[in-house]
Amino acid sequence: MSTSLVRKVEALQFPFQTPDPFLFAVYHNDAYPAGDDKMQAPRKGDGADFDPSAPYRMYHGDRVPGFPQHPHRGFETITATMDGIIDHTDSVGNAGRYGLGDLQWMTAGKGIVHGEMFPLVNNDRPNHLRLFQIWLNLPSARKMTEPAFVMHWAPDIARVRSADGLTSVVVWAGELMGARGAPPPPMSWAADSSNDVAVWFLTMKPGASFTLPPAAAGSASNRTLYFFAGAGVSVGGRALTNHSAVELDAAQSADLHVPPAAGNDTLLLILQGKPIGEPVAQHGPFVMNTRAEINQAFSDYQETQFGGWPWPDDAMVFPRDKGRFALVNGKETRPPDGGSRRHDEM
Repeated sequence: MSTSLVRKVEALQFPFQTPDPFLFAVYHNDAYPAGDDKMQAPRKGDGADFDPSAPYRMYHGDRVPGFPQHPHRGFETITATMDGIIDHTDSVGNAGRYGLGDLQWMTAGKGIVHGEMFPLVNNDRPNHLRLFQIWLNLPSARKMTEPAFVMHWAPDIARVRSADGLTSVVVWAGELMGARGAPPPPMSWAADSSNDVAVWFLTMKPGASFTLPPAAAGSASNRTLYFFAGAGVSVGGRALTNHSAVELDAAQSADLHVPPAAGNDTLLLILQGKPIGEPVAQHGPFVMNTRAEINQAFSDYQETQFGGWPWPDDAMVFPRDKGRFALVNGKETRPPDGGSRRHDEM
């Protein structure tokens, strides 16, 4: 067993503990039932429904689960979907319906207000939602950049499979096995390849073995592996049965193995990147470098509302038959399938 590869193992928290340049990572896994004629859940939310033991959560939603309009400044959100549907609206006037493997990347920059609602579009079958939301920090020189919004549709997301067919990888950022993640917004820390940012999602079947190569930047990068679903995995010879966050030496390759007797797939998330290495001051939805900058963010939001809210509802959802789309800078685009694919065909 390599003693230097695995630097630290911690019990997995909710949200996940994250290394610089990341700020936050959360796995949403909600078994929503069929929706009613207004795409609503059977029960009403209490405004802060985050119970991890419940089959599903309403979060800050009332009858439609999700997160009604709220502000951000100073970082980026990466919303990487597997199942389910998200309706996005923001103060810039951008919007979208996405999910089923799509990836949305948003730079909050100097300030944006957005809503993320989870409409239960299927009224005759469940609306299972699975996604990651990951916050990636911005360096001080870019915290006040203009907001940006990029949508990458599922067919454009890089995916690779191991030679034995037992491990599949979704490359949301960075590069692995020759597969390269789709481009981030231009002012992102990830836009400079020398910052070595990677976000990978691995599905390993029982008996699978897979090796993560050393990071391009070696030990200058932080790398954390999250074992968040499944019965067990071995990391560099260290067997794990409890869901864990594993800090790795990014300069070394990491051998991963799932026992053949495992009863189901093992799911892993990898976050990697060179640290920004600046002070972090955070209060709720604002992430800056100093407390004075946080106070200024609150003052600016109270004065300007970061451009105001151009939508008729704080918890905006689109019609059931709208399909997947992205409205960016006044131009609407749709995925290669036209956005009309059944919401359970993933």
